[in-house]
Amino acid sequence: MFTVVIIAVIVIGLATLLYFGRGRAGGGGGRGLKRRFGPEYARAVARHDGDIKAAEQELGERVKRHGSLTEQPLSPHTREHYVAQWAAIQKQFVESPQQAVAEADALLASLARDRGFPDGEQFDDQVAALSVHHADYVQGYRSMHTAARDQSGTEEMREAMVEARSLFEALIAEQPADPDGPRPPSPDDNGHAPRALNRRHAKGSST
Repeated sequence: MFTVVIIAVIVIGLATLLYFGRGRAGGGGGRGLKRRFGPEYARAVARHDGDIKAAEQELGERVKRHGSLTEQPLSPHTREHYVAQWAAIQKQFVESPQQAVAEADALLASLARDRGFPDGEQFDDQVAALSVHHADYVQGYRSMHTAARDQSGTEEMREAMVEARSLFEALIAEQPADPDGPRPPSPDDNGHAPRALNRRHAKGSST
């Protein structure tokens, strides 16, 4: 009888340690995901109606699928080509904002593909991969992708272009962007968006 009691105590003790050990591991994992994904973490929780466990499971799956992805370098010629294309699209915005946004959306998809991310034809998969490596910037890409397909107002399209530019700069950088490090340099000479995307100069802007 005494032996049975000892065994029961040991089993209960091991079960308790396992339970609290899992709790600590889950908490650490949650903190790690929150630190890694930043605004994407909050977005995932909101998308799952506040269900943190479901959101963390989704984000954890993204890391499993895309965490080992290595961003491919761009040749100097390819990098210059993308920079020139982006600059031309920004200038085009004044005369044709809808076309400019659509072309910028396609350009980002192509640039992400060249950096080693999934093909832009599968937008959700490409964004999921980008969110693992560029979580601070990926929402801008989503906004521009939506603006390119909806009948958005000029101001909404301008804001989407400006927001998406952060991801462009991160992808065009010679080294993969570090969300905790300094922002990559702006492709234009002055470090600012062209007047075409300035709030006061966007054609049809309400302000």
